[in-house]
Amino acid sequence: MTGDSRTNLPRLALHVPEPKFRPGDAVDFADVAVPPAGAQPRPDTAAAPDSFHDLSYTLVRVLDEQGQAVGPWNPRLDPDMLRRMLLKMATVRAFDERMFRAQRQGKTSFYMKCTGEEAIAVAGTMALDRDDMTFPSYRQQGILITRDYPLIEMMNQIYSNSGDKLQGKQLPIMYSSKDFGFFSISGNLTTQYPQAVGWAMASASKGDTRIAATWCGEGSTAEGDFHSALTFATVYRAPVIFNVVNNQWAISSFSGFAGAEATTFAARAIGYGIAGLRVDGNDALAVYAATAWAAERARTNQGPTLIEHFTYRAEGHSTSDDPSQYRSAGEPTAWPLGDPIARLKAHLVNIGEWDDERHAAMDREVAEAVRTAQKAAEANGILGHGLHQPLDTLFDGVFEHMPWHLREQQAQMMAEEEASGRPWARKEGH
Repeated sequence: MTGDSRTNLPRLALHVPEPKFRPGDAVDFADVAVPPAGAQPRPDTAAAPDSFHDLSYTLVRVLDEQGQAVGPWNPRLDPDMLRRMLLKMATVRAFDERMFRAQRQGKTSFYMKCTGEEAIAVAGTMALDRDDMTFPSYRQQGILITRDYPLIEMMNQIYSNSGDKLQGKQLPIMYSSKDFGFFSISGNLTTQYPQAVGWAMASASKGDTRIAATWCGEGSTAEGDFHSALTFATVYRAPVIFNVVNNQWAISSFSGFAGAEATTFAARAIGYGIAGLRVDGNDALAVYAATAWAAERARTNQGPTLIEHFTYRAEGHSTSDDPSQYRSAGEPTAWPLGDPIARLKAHLVNIGEWDDERHAAMDREVAEAVRTAQKAAEANGILGHGLHQPLDTLFDGVFEHMPWHLREQQAQMMAEEEASGRPWARKEGH
């Protein structure tokens, strides 16, 4: 076709996604579809993925507006477990608040809160077995807290102090603990997805019973690692749970840049032929139920499940971010799915297993525990107050047995440091 023959065609136009609300705008989330709690069917865990595609487009919900747990997804947890879930979520929030203030006081360089998203990590972790392996992103501190990892150890890592088991070699909040089934957090987005699939494939190939679970934000689904992971998981039916935390915002770009305008993130499971669920991420019971369902599928060789947790990032992306520069200040309070802690509290009160007095006492207890841990951690030092780790440990943690050329470089570095007249302490035995 020649150029002249195209003169009657419309000009091409590029679509650039634009968030609905910008700073100063009034917020109205009326177009966010929130189906009634309990209205979503719960398929058998052995059901074929193509038999419940609708669950990728709705919202699995258990807690209704009156705080009642309703419908087939109700996990029917006993009150003690619900109270423990509430305690862990409250601990995560108190921990976040104190570490945020510590960063503002100059005690560490960086922190990331998960305010409004506590149910996703806490309830999800409670639905897994203790020895299942987790591959988190950087907003799932609730996994460690739910598994009773010592708060002081988390703070030592944040402060990169002398008690930091990672020896100050990771950005603050990028924890790692093999003993607690918590794979090292990476600042490179979505690297944990193929790692989780590889671990799950290894578990299956060995005839083990442990499964893997991994988390990423909705923006990270645009990364190639996300799709590579899903391809491998689909082909080999890896026993893995893919959690996509759709909190509406990446650092400063909204979910439309990752494809949210076209369809849901759970719908990506359909293209890969795997199970997909879209869940109310602020409903702790729905998160628990969906994770337990996906875990049973994985353990019975039914393959992977992708769960989209529909939620909202109430705070900034990190302490380096100012959300007032790109979104309306009214968004967090207008979000129609509410606060996950308040909703779980309301449920416990509704069934006669909780009250305002006990809740206030719990908050005081949690605040004191976090404060005590912080005091103990700061006794080990804070970031920026000198070198907290012996200088020669700089070369540790890369190889099981340090190769000769690194030993040579290490010796040269220490010799130069000692010759400078300001030698740093060596670790014991060096």
